[in-house]
Amino acid sequence: MVYTFSMKDIQLSLHGKFRSLIKLAVELDRSPKKFGTDELLSHSEIHLIEIVGDHEGLSVTDIGNCLGITKGAVSQSLKKLEHKDYTAKETDPDNLSRSIVSLTAKGQTAYWAHKHWHETMDGGFSHYLKSLDENELRVIMNFLTRTEDFLVRRLKSLE
Repeated sequence: MVYTFSMKDIQLSLHGKFRSLIKLAVELDRSPKKFGTDELLSHSEIHLIEIVGDHEGLSVTDIGNCLGITKGAVSQSLKKLEHKDYTAKETDPDNLSRSIVSLTAKGQTAYWAHKHWHETMDGGFSHYLKSLDENELRVIMNFLTRTEDFLVRRLKSLE
């Protein structure tokens, strides 16, 4: 038997999936995990470590642009990670007004433990994303951008 779904059914399902994703994201962010060290790292901390580990030579501004957050927010998060000895900042020798962020040995340990987790526990999500063609990725990016815009407007309406 083949089931067909109406547009209304699909829209309701999308709404439910969207709410479920938000709830799960909040839950994950509230559930710190150890990544090869003896300290718990939040979801946002390990992903900041991942960005720094994936891209050598990034500045605070570059990281903010990559994550879509302000330079100040990046600086605050990096201060916490520096205090925990996961990251370090050095002056860029090519531009003395710019700081380059790097991982310490402890940061490298967390980075590689997180990479290993993705390889073994993400259920093939990375492989799935790599299998998508350019048009499929553009549809997903458009959806996520519109969703982000919606959430930003929603938050601003609460002010």
